[in-house]
Amino acid sequence: MGFPEDILTDDEMVVLDLHPHWVRLVGPLACAVVVLLLAVLGVFFTPSGAAQQPLQYLILIIAVAALFWLSIRPWLRWVTTRYVITTERVLLRDGILTRSGHDIPLGRINDVGFRQTLFERLFSSGTLTIESAGERGQLSLTSVPDVEQVHLRLYELGEDLQGRASA
Repeated sequence: MGFPEDILTDDEMVVLDLHPHWVRLVGPLACAVVVLLLAVLGVFFTPSGAAQQPLQYLILIIAVAALFWLSIRPWLRWVTTRYVITTERVLLRDGILTRSGHDIPLGRINDVGFRQTLFERLFSSGTLTIESAGERGQLSLTSVPDVEQVHLRLYELGEDLQGRASA
């Protein structure tokens, strides 16, 4: 699914359309495996007797709630988070039920920096920080895939924009 073209200006083109790095889904996937394993063990080893069936249902209800909270919710958050860079601005869109967005025109960007932990360097991701002239000041995009390339691309787009403005 591409970025909706209806929110772009007439001559604006999408340069990069990214989700947070896939490594953010490893924890929720591991949690799903653990929750399912514990649920199966809990249902299987429930002591027999009059309370067995209600206890098994309780275990399943807790497992479904834990599965939603620890695995499905983070996956939905990942799916609904978009980092989009166009020829004119940087857009952040996120939210599952309530959507929010933040746009920074390329011409208002003062500084772009990135930070990578050792773990993030292994997977070529990181946090991109964009500082702009405006009320909000700073936008941090976490778990950006190929953060150094995105950083370089933003710099190139800023230079192109300045070249067009001076011409």
